[in-house]
Amino acid sequence: MNTILQAINEVQEATLMAGRAFRSAFTKPHYLRETIQQMDTIGVGSLMIIVLTGAFTGSILALQTSNTLKTFGATGVVGQLVMTSLVREMGPVLASLMLTGRVGSSIAAELGSMVVSEQVDAMRALGTDPIKKLVWPRLIALLVMTPALTLLADIVGAIGGWLVATGLMNVSSSVYISSAKNALTYSDIVGGIMKPLVFGFIIAVVSCRAGLRTSGGTVGVGRSTTQAVVLSDILILASDFFLGKLILAFSS
Repeated sequence: MNTILQAINEVQEATLMAGRAFRSAFTKPHYLRETIQQMDTIGVGSLMIIVLTGAFTGSILALQTSNTLKTFGATGVVGQLVMTSLVREMGPVLASLMLTGRVGSSIAAELGSMVVSEQVDAMRALGTDPIKKLVWPRLIALLVMTPALTLLADIVGAIGGWLVATGLMNVSSSVYISSAKNALTYSDIVGGIMKPLVFGFIIAVVSCRAGLRTSGGTVGVGRSTTQAVVLSDILILASDFFLGKLILAFSS
């Protein structure tokens, strides 16, 4: 029973923190420099891992389905298979999971270190709102950069699939490109944007909340970092299912 009450309390506190962060966006100071710095750290700093993730995901999708498609004489639809898989599921989910491991853990560790070293208390003593200065820049940076990085992963994944399809499966380049272009529907594009927005929100809120409630010194920082990554991953996978059902319901 205590575990359930604690979970409900954490959900309430995280919701209140997110609400305060959005409300603080309409008041000065806006901490624009911190926001841009977070976008640079999250976006530019994650480019390499997102590019590699997208490239190998698209390549593996094309490679693993080649034998099955050859059996049915349908190698011409490999572009459709790669593109729909990337845009609907693999791109948003894998990009967000990579961001959780790299960015979410970093946020939780950074904020946790500031809490145990009493830097957050010093901010409050000086009249600075920690939610506005620490949470809001990270929240808005993840809301902007997660969809952008997901789009990059989709594009690079499509290129990786094209390289495998044309190089190993002897699929015509024009056939692959035409199949990939015709595969996408309006609901796929909407879902491909909405999912990373939700996932970015989850990473930001869970990681910031885990960092700001850190206790127990350096051991607590490690514990908060682990909790942020694990909980973010679980919530991303769970919300992906419900978002998928919602998108299918509206598109049918």
